[in-house]
Amino acid sequence: MIISNIEIIPGKRVVEHLGLVQGSTVRAKHVGKDIAAGFKNLFGGELGNYTELLQESREEAVQRMQEQAAAIGANAVINVRFSTSAITAGASEILAYGTAVVME
Repeated sequence: MIISNIEIIPGKRVVEHLGLVQGSTVRAKHVGKDIAAGFKNLFGGELGNYTELLQESREEAVQRMQEQAAAIGANAVINVRFSTSAITAGASEILAYGTAVVME
């Protein structure tokens, strides 16, 4: 399946528009990693555990979006976007969404 953040795929033509598809996940790291991140916040630098958390979350959200698209007969999802929101302290939702289409 083609997944793209642009509206067209060079050399391909959209033959059917199937609508919006989405996938999301809510993730949190355990309290020990939150404490370690708190110390890192004091001294600066990348919060590696949170970088890893968000990467895993994006991958899961895209996989779920792709599964939803396949279930309605799409062979591509175009104009893909991500949205992030805090659900509670230490937990966030990642939403991936785009337009499911059939391309030839």
